[in-house]
Amino acid sequence: MTAFASLALPSALLSAGAALIAAALAPAPASAADAHHPLVIELFQSQGCSSCPPANALLIDWAKRDDVLALNFAVDYWDSLGWKDIFDSPAYTARQWAYARALQRENVYTPQAILNGRADTTGLDDEELRQLAAKVDRGAGGPAVTVSAGAATIGAGAAPAGGAEVWLAQYDPNVLQVAIKRGENAGRTLPHVNIVKRLALLGRWSGAPARFDLPAKDDARLVDAVLVQGAGQGPILAAARE
Repeated sequence: MTAFASLALPSALLSAGAALIAAALAPAPASAADAHHPLVIELFQSQGCSSCPPANALLIDWAKRDDVLALNFAVDYWDSLGWKDIFDSPAYTARQWAYARALQRENVYTPQAILNGRADTTGLDDEELRQLAAKVDRGAGGPAVTVSAGAATIGAGAAPAGGAEVWLAQYDPNVLQVAIKRGENAGRTLPHVNIVKRLALLGRWSGAPARFDLPAKDDARLVDAVLVQGAGQGPILAAARE
């Protein structure tokens, strides 16, 4: 008969091993962001663009995270190709072009995701988004931002040499299903999340504490989000939502 020896591992070693396995199986964080310093993803897309639905679907997943502020901007330059996007605005197209100038791009494209106002990608690949999020992570830097009771307060901090702008985006946090009747996506019903319904420049921030009154919402379901970013569509320094 062959004898088998049993090997007893120390409990501390077993606990350490279990912790390593749990860490390996846990989803990788997008960055060092948290709920008070969220990663800002701005997706520029259109219902008339056949390449955009996958980016919208991926944004729905990212929008579920507490450490991500996902904003969905519908641009208007696809409207002449058979279907007018029901959420679009020339102001959103202008914002995308401002990013193109700031990032030294010759043109704009859809879908296009801007992360923290610092880098862009198509927003079609989850792993690419994760890698870019880590690359442009701003950590816990920037001024403290609080959004509540119809006002946004910006704490003291270091402002860029050219100053910073304070933007308000009011968005619908619900998943909105839209039936597309014409154009490249004709016959499809497409989901959208965090559609921006209003974009407004609240003012400038020079590094000193500041308070900005927020305009009333047209719809009580909308959420107020405030961005502090370098003037001229520069890097996002801080962001918060109510």
